[in-house]
Amino acid sequence: MNIAHIISEHSSCQRAKVGAIIVKDNSILSIGYNGTPHRWDNKCEEDGVTKPEVIHAEANAILRCARHGMSSKGTTMYCTHACCTECAKMIIQSGISTFIYDKNYRDEKGIQLLQKADIDVYCTGI
Repeated sequence: MNIAHIISEHSSCQRAKVGAIIVKDNSILSIGYNGTPHRWDNKCEEDGVTKPEVIHAEANAILRCARHGMSSKGTTMYCTHACCTECAKMIIQSGISTFIYDKNYRDEKGIQLLQKADIDVYCTGI
């Protein structure tokens, strides 16, 4: 979890810096943090509102696996925050089997979706 927090510091988001890592057999396969698409101006908010093009940390970690031809089936994702419903759907479809997070999100629907899909979910913090 400490590494996910370190990765989150790469985010330029002001409202919430989120980091995620995908791990298998004690090896990090992928990392992600919330930010704009590759090669874009990495400004995440405008007038205090998150821009629609911002990609969540979980999605970035999953996409990085795909980009490099690595399977995320049977892996564990560590994330600084609980996931939203859109990221939960990506986590389910990518084959991640365990999701561990530190901080709650504003709603619990993403976590509920993971549990409904029989993904092991653990909260390490608040």
